[in-house]
Amino acid sequence: MSAIHDKQVSQEKKEIVASLKEELTSAKGAVLTSYKGLTVAQDTQLRRALREAGVSYHVVKNTLTTIAAKEAGMEALVSHLAGTTALASSKEDAVAPAKVISEFIKKNKLADAEILTIKAGLVDGKVIDAKEVEALASLPSREVLIAKLLGSMQSPISGTVGVLQGVIRNAVYVLDAIRQQKESA
Repeated sequence: MSAIHDKQVSQEKKEIVASLKEELTSAKGAVLTSYKGLTVAQDTQLRRALREAGVSYHVVKNTLTTIAAKEAGMEALVSHLAGTTALASSKEDAVAPAKVISEFIKKNKLADAEILTIKAGLVDGKVIDAKEVEALASLPSREVLIAKLLGSMQSPISGTVGVLQGVIRNAVYVLDAIRQQKESA
């Protein structure tokens, strides 16, 4: 009976490793955190904020995550897998996990205490350190960046339109003046 139980456990671990590997490789953005010292209320609040942002968040076992990271070719992640570890990942938005976690830390003033710290992150398969995660979190949202880009692209166009309207307007004035001059002559 014990051998059967061991095979089931081993199969479960293989499935967990495969799932973690899939999550790491398919994530546009991910953040590894240490959640030590979070109260249940804080954890619930964090999970809700992450869920609203479309971010998956769960506690992971370091040994299984180490295996998954190595299989995914992300060996640089292994050095960050110590102590309590949770993984926040998004398949849609590379910035969302970093932004939500960083805002939660600031909002709850957890930066000074060793409660909920950022260990490392992933952006399109590249491992980044905690400082780079914080820099990523400080970027404006995708929508804001697109709006700024469109605004800067629109500015020269609207300027050109204004200049062309001025030229046309002046041409109309000149033609009108010529017409009036010919009528009076």
